[in-house]
Amino acid sequence: MTNTPEIRPFQITVDEAELTDLKSRLERTRRPHPVPGDTDDWSRGIPAGYLSELAEYWRTAYDWRKAEQELNRWPQYTTEIDGQVIHFFHVRSPEPDATPLLITHGYPGSAVEFLHLLGPLTDPVAYGGDAADAFHVVVPSLPGFGFSTPLSSAGWELSRTTAAFAELMTRLGYERFAAQGGDIGAGITGRLAATLPDRVIGTHVNSDRGTLALAGEFVPLPDGLPAEDLAVINQAKAEWRAGRGYLDLQSHTPDTIAAALTDSPIAQLAWIAEKFQLWTDPAKSPEESVDRDQLLTLVSIYWFNRAGASAARFLYEVEHADVGWVAESSVPTGWAVFNSSPVVRRIADPEQHIAHWSDFAVGGHFPAMECPELLIADIRAFFRTLGR
Repeated sequence: MTNTPEIRPFQITVDEAELTDLKSRLERTRRPHPVPGDTDDWSRGIPAGYLSELAEYWRTAYDWRKAEQELNRWPQYTTEIDGQVIHFFHVRSPEPDATPLLITHGYPGSAVEFLHLLGPLTDPVAYGGDAADAFHVVVPSLPGFGFSTPLSSAGWELSRTTAAFAELMTRLGYERFAAQGGDIGAGITGRLAATLPDRVIGTHVNSDRGTLALAGEFVPLPDGLPAEDLAVINQAKAEWRAGRGYLDLQSHTPDTIAAALTDSPIAQLAWIAEKFQLWTDPAKSPEESVDRDQLLTLVSIYWFNRAGASAARFLYEVEHADVGWVAESSVPTGWAVFNSSPVVRRIADPEQHIAHWSDFAVGGHFPAMECPELLIADIRAFFRTLGR
């Protein structure tokens, strides 16, 4: 594969014809026949009434050009690594001693979910903070996600992406850097520390109560847990079994769902909006957790880039690569767990080796969108302990 070390400025510009096509497809949506007696709830997935209303808002009221303008306020670039075009935000701090920070998103996320973090993390003084907490922030789009599309080849999974993102930091002149991420981003963050301990200052991971469902699968299940803890874990596993169909399908037959996600905007909308219902703060409605315009910006980016298909392919490659999600490292690590339970730490850090562990009762899988102020404060607090 080729490498083109040039860093090229990038601006998001979606053709007007793409917007017209989107609205036309939404207007011509074929909807399923209702079943008499069904309630319009989430027991069988996204409710037809909610989906119809959200799709109509997307078609008639949502302003992509406004979102595009907001996204283009922040410096963006592309570069080619291992044959793949990588898109990224790169916002340098006005503070000369700022620490480089690589932030990696997960599924079904995008680099754009971190917009609320860019200002406070790079220029804390302007937001009432301390200059010592400043970061130079780099937020790439995973290969096959966002504007890191289309995929140039097969084989993009955790280890290859980790190497690409390390190369990206090298190209930007950051020999030493901090790393942060959740979901897929947590896996990449951990692998950076495991493979490049001399370069990674520290890693900060965000997670949520869903970690409980992964005990015994992606996270080892400790021996000797009390019955009440096992009951909490088993309940989480039952909920995960009911909701993990998206992962099983994409991990084994991604091309099947790719056809629907690429050709039908309402399919792409339903696919992502359902995850925001399941994975955001359960005490709130999805739109109380994440503003609908922010959600639709994320969905639009998947739609315009045909990223539903290539993001599914990424999950397939991860499933079929001989690379584990958890990578051991001696690099200092901090955890922030949202919508947490005490049981999360008892399975993820049973010996309590992680010095910085924060449990938050609110939030969920998308804290940068749901409660950015809490995530910002925790990132600052953790890296402050390292002296940087």
